[in-house]
Amino acid sequence: MKEPRYLANHAYMADPSAHVFNGKIYIYPSHDVESGIAENDNGDHFDMRDYHVFSMEKIDGAVTDHGEALHVSDIPWGGRQLWDCDIAFKNGTYYLYFPLKDKTDIFRIGVATSDKPEGPFIPRDAPMKGSFSIDPCIFEDNGNYYMYFGGLWGGQLQRYRDGKAIENPSEPADDEPALPSRIAKLSDDMLEFAEESKPIVILDTDGKPLIAGDHERRFFEASWVHKYNGTYYFSYSTGNTHKLCYATGDSPYGPFTYQGVIMTPVVGWTTHHSILEFEGKWYLFYHDSKPSGGKTWLRSMKVVELEYESDGSIKTLEGL
Repeated sequence: MKEPRYLANHAYMADPSAHVFNGKIYIYPSHDVESGIAENDNGDHFDMRDYHVFSMEKIDGAVTDHGEALHVSDIPWGGRQLWDCDIAFKNGTYYLYFPLKDKTDIFRIGVATSDKPEGPFIPRDAPMKGSFSIDPCIFEDNGNYYMYFGGLWGGQLQRYRDGKAIENPSEPADDEPALPSRIAKLSDDMLEFAEESKPIVILDTDGKPLIAGDHERRFFEASWVHKYNGTYYFSYSTGNTHKLCYATGDSPYGPFTYQGVIMTPVVGWTTHHSILEFEGKWYLFYHDSKPSGGKTWLRSMKVVELEYESDGSIKTLEGL
């Protein structure tokens, strides 16, 4: 599958999180809706009210929209904006993790559960304790489950240092270490953090942390982790420079060493992705704004094959 394929032509879906359950690919995207609000750096133009779940039995096969799986009005503590979500399966239950602004307009991360991968999902009455910011990614390794999360600007990560809220939020100076994604191991019941979140540090080839002014390489949002040939791959979006980059390490906690670009900029403001192995091949799920004429808040999800070099490096996808 060398050419990318759009996966939902009837609605604008973005940030696709893809997983294999019961031999099928299930995709959990966010849902872009025309908001009528002028575009701004806080993301107020993203009017995301619900989640739909999609599935496909083959990578080039028919795509099924299972309909609405969770709506913002179902969430007791919720305010607005259901951004990128992710899912995990354990002991017969599917756990959907989602960012949502609470009634004070602060992003928290919530959990909803179902006995089916397509839902519907029943949300808990309160967000996860100690959660903040956006873009939860769930990674299972040796029976342990970890959440990666965080996003700058509209994702509110700059409001925190070392997991604690600060009074005068701002990004670090250009020559200071960049704000990192966060990681926390999940509790046995999958409903809370089992520990305080820790930073995911990205190093350059000299072993120095990437700095905040390095917008070509520094983390902005969209954490994703997968494992290939025993190595952990941490991939992410650079945000305002519109690249999808990756770094590698020997532990889920990092540190990770920057390796390169997975995908060059697409039509639209940024790329948010997931990486999946299915039937012996690897695939990149992502989105762009081509079908909407370049409107960054009306995005469409896509998939394309991902390839590795013999040394484990990922071949850069360009012009897609």
